[in-house]
Amino acid sequence: LQIGLPEQQLHLVNAPCGEIRAWMWKGVARGSAGYITSPGYPLEYPPHQNCHWIVTAPEPSQRIVLNFNPHFEIERLDCKYDFIEIRDGTSENADVLGRHCSNIAPAPIISSGPSLQIRFVSDYAHQGAGFSLRYEIFKTGSEFCFRNFTSSSGMIESPGFPDKYPHNLECSYMIIAPPHMDITLTFLTFDLENDPLLVGEGDCKYDWLDVWDGLPQVSPLIGRYCGTKIPPEIQSSSGLLSLSFHTDMAVAKDGFSARYNMTHKQVSDSFHCSMVLGMETGKISDDQISASTTFYDNRWLPRQARLNNDDNAWTPSEDSNKEYIQVDLHFLKVLTGISTQGAISKETQKSYYVTTFKLEVSTNGEDWMVYRHGKNHKIFHANTDPAEVVLNRVPQPVLARFVRIRPQTWKNGIALRFELYGCQITDAPCSDLQGLLSGLLLDAQISASSTRDMVWNPGTARLVASRSGWFPAAAQPLAGEEWLQVDLGVPTTVRGVITQGARGGDAGSGATTDNRAFVRKYKVAHSLNGKEWNFIMDFKTSLPKIFEGNTHFDTPELRHFDEIVSQYIRLYPERWSPAGIGMRVEILGCDIPGRTFSRCVDCRRCTDRSQKVLRDCLTWSARIDREWTGFGLKECAPRERASERERERGDHLVCSLSSVVCSPDVR
Repeated sequence: LQIGLPEQQLHLVNAPCGEIRAWMWKGVARGSAGYITSPGYPLEYPPHQNCHWIVTAPEPSQRIVLNFNPHFEIERLDCKYDFIEIRDGTSENADVLGRHCSNIAPAPIISSGPSLQIRFVSDYAHQGAGFSLRYEIFKTGSEFCFRNFTSSSGMIESPGFPDKYPHNLECSYMIIAPPHMDITLTFLTFDLENDPLLVGEGDCKYDWLDVWDGLPQVSPLIGRYCGTKIPPEIQSSSGLLSLSFHTDMAVAKDGFSARYNMTHKQVSDSFHCSMVLGMETGKISDDQISASTTFYDNRWLPRQARLNNDDNAWTPSEDSNKEYIQVDLHFLKVLTGISTQGAISKETQKSYYVTTFKLEVSTNGEDWMVYRHGKNHKIFHANTDPAEVVLNRVPQPVLARFVRIRPQTWKNGIALRFELYGCQITDAPCSDLQGLLSGLLLDAQISASSTRDMVWNPGTARLVASRSGWFPAAAQPLAGEEWLQVDLGVPTTVRGVITQGARGGDAGSGATTDNRAFVRKYKVAHSLNGKEWNFIMDFKTSLPKIFEGNTHFDTPELRHFDEIVSQYIRLYPERWSPAGIGMRVEILGCDIPGRTFSRCVDCRRCTDRSQKVLRDCLTWSARIDREWTGFGLKECAPRERASERERERGDHLVCSLSSVVCSPDVR
């Protein structure tokens, strides 16, 4: 397939392999850019593929730049079997600019002349999500549309900032933090094309910026932003924060600039999950607070529902137990308590307060669970006057991103000010997220005893991030017959799992594709080699421990256990919902004490080495799927200098600083 780039027009031929996207009008693509994807992207590419594309610029003096989407996943076995290869020209013998695999997207690739060849090959086994790339005529600055940031702080700016950004962009930026570090992103300026018909936050149609808690399109979407309102400060503890910047071919604005910082997590053995989450302090922004309705005079708005706010409170348009006020915490957090207040009207001096309320929680803002204590909905007793602060502890702390308070009874009318209490999951000792939610773990590292079909395969068993989840082949298997397995890549200290139900999966017998399934009870097994397995035991019975699972398909449940050292974790469902088995999971843990991995720092790039030598250099990583891209090498170590075991694990030694070699055991 040949793709020409005539001036302002792309004449595209139907692709026999993969997909090509451009801006089409009456069969002719407008503009000088487009997209190429592997077959099936972002789902698994098929086996036995051999795809070939040629991209040619209209002028001999022009060059072409390729920018890869960070959601990149091709089987990693030294790129022998599955790979994408880029050649600098149209000849079969043209110089190879790169052959790439694994789950780290290549850096931008720029041709030396007006043509590039792209070849994608897959064998019969171990497929992944594949790749998506954008091709365009190279312009100064376009190579900065896709960047990875690994230093402890830095600036992220839209292309061309502070000048107007170009049209037809699909840019991605990834901030990659070492273990035990939080990422804070603060926007300094923000000016994107505004949508005049914007209904609510995130309803952007033209130009927008997406922020993801992990890899783009894989992890949970924190928010979509456009217009001129500066987004709130964003803090992530998943180890990876991504930004996706989209522009159309019409209006261009000045763009955005943001500062990020990485900070060490402060973890204490005396940790208590009862921190203020930010209603009173303002850490929770006005945009994160919404309500079913608001009183007509605009003097009782949702943003006035902050604890100890001295200007009224939130009041709905009518006093009804159908009304609610809602907070989007942006991330999954542990909720342990709620404080409430009423209010005295500044206009009439009349008192209003809520006497009882219900609590509802959700991970996605669509599927809600009313908090229960036992089998019944929990009724929380609130205020007896408008001023006193009443604290209600949540008897069983709950994991949620979205929190709703729904008043049930009140005095004179509904008026509410409140605060939420809790913590991040990772605030507890040895509770780092191990990469399912963020996408740092490959789909190939998640396996199962069986799977219903491609839509509900093990790769979709990612906590919160996936909208479906894993379903086994059998609708009602025998207890302990099915299992879901996670390969963490290297031996890790593990001390907990989070489980969530799943949506979908045609189970037959009158079931629909909107089945909501979950696992009520399960066992946990662990292994260092994937062959020899041991169950976590119940020391009271000397039998494998039965863990309590979920009671609702959306609400996650966290279960801790004594620390174990393991590379492989298996969950065996024992009991499940009438809709069958459905699971999404995350593993909690930390590096093994005494084997904390570190990065090489201040290494110079091997600018004097040929591309072939650079391709043969090793990339050291603390984990097999956490390569510290963005750092250059001072001394390139050929592959021959690494043992077979080192090559498999990725624990390669590649940097030399003042004769001190950086290794997994050197800080």
